[in-house]
Amino acid sequence: MRTTGTPKRHRPEHPTGRLVALATGLAVLAALPLQASDWPNWRGPFFNGSTDETGLPATWSKTDHVIWSTALPGPSAATPIISGRHLFISSTDEEADTLLAMAFDRDTGRELWRHVIARGTSRDRLSNFASPSPVTDGQRVVFLYGNGLTVAFDFAGHKLWERDLCKDYGEFAFNWTYGASPLLHDGQLIYQVLQRNEPVHGRGLPNAESYLLAVDPATGKTLWRHVRPSDAVAESREAYSTPIPFEGAGRKEILVVGGDCLTGHAAEDGHELWRWGTWNPRRIGHWRLVPSPVTGGGVILACAPKGGPIFAIKAGANGRIPQDGYAWSTEADPDVTTDVPTPLFYQGDFFVLGDRARSKTLARVDPATGKVRWKVEAPGRAKYEASPTGADGRIFCLNFKGEVAVFDAATGKLLQVIPMGEPGDDRTRSTIAVAHGRLFIRTNHRLYCIGNR
Repeated sequence: MRTTGTPKRHRPEHPTGRLVALATGLAVLAALPLQASDWPNWRGPFFNGSTDETGLPATWSKTDHVIWSTALPGPSAATPIISGRHLFISSTDEEADTLLAMAFDRDTGRELWRHVIARGTSRDRLSNFASPSPVTDGQRVVFLYGNGLTVAFDFAGHKLWERDLCKDYGEFAFNWTYGASPLLHDGQLIYQVLQRNEPVHGRGLPNAESYLLAVDPATGKTLWRHVRPSDAVAESREAYSTPIPFEGAGRKEILVVGGDCLTGHAAEDGHELWRWGTWNPRRIGHWRLVPSPVTGGGVILACAPKGGPIFAIKAGANGRIPQDGYAWSTEADPDVTTDVPTPLFYQGDFFVLGDRARSKTLARVDPATGKVRWKVEAPGRAKYEASPTGADGRIFCLNFKGEVAVFDAATGKLLQVIPMGEPGDDRTRSTIAVAHGRLFIRTNHRLYCIGNR
């Protein structure tokens, strides 16, 4: 791995602290590592696709309410990550056939620095190595790529450390291209690799292990590694999901879904606390999993692939949960399903965006019962694979053509469809980020900052 380019020098900016009232007449200044208005990882400040941001434009276009826009050298499914005045993004460079780590000024769109991470951008026709989103804790930013390379920078663009997960633990054994984003939370950087236990297309090792890996975000040194077993077979062992943190019942957990099961792991060392499965009792061999877990209302969602149901598991479990031990499922409503987008939790409910041909719907679901409050058809002929975003009373969904569908969160009414892509665009899959009163929309070759001036 190599990095090139000289970073533009400037002083890193850090989010400010907040005053938190502890009792009447008493307040304590709490210095927080991240502002709630930042978007520090793929699923936002609350790890569920939502934010408390308000004051977004009622409508916009590729020219209206555009604070700035900038050309990008190539497509990627990675979501823009925002911390303070910095925006970070992973990208490909189509012309040079390279992978990039890039930083921009959030307010102006000025490029602050870029590094070339590696040559070679893809191994299959549907994705590329720049699909994982970067993560930040307000002090450093970590990039991960589908070829196993991971590198950390400070906000000025100076490299802190680098690793190659494939060199350390063996080449990834995936039918397609590895695409899980890392998790940076509570002082640990956590990677998830749920893969086959045998080579596929000449990639991977015999008896390859699926694992969680925690490293020190300051140094990249391993803190712990936990092997996660699975009864799944062939491609059903593969997951492109991202680990999600959860705190409740007096403990901190890391939630992992894939390999025909949902598991909760102790945050301190990765050991398994509980397990539920399966949506695949017949052990079908091609049910790879893409959606990540999402929590809300005391339950954790696991989304079966290929048009299968969604299952809700009560939080705070221990040990092996019986196969019928889930709180509810959407088996009675086959339209409420998702194969790729991760559901959103917003305003006390789940929002499920279906991307299958027979169920291209957005549904609002009660977390206590699984009851569908409303269900509407997603507009347009293009597929939706980007996960939905909730902010300012609205749900924002982006399809392959770069069209943004905006729904009213309360009623499900389609408010508008805004074309942001270019003619011929396809497979636009980056989730919309919302931070500091602005929307950040990534299409195949452009990044837009949308807001009220």
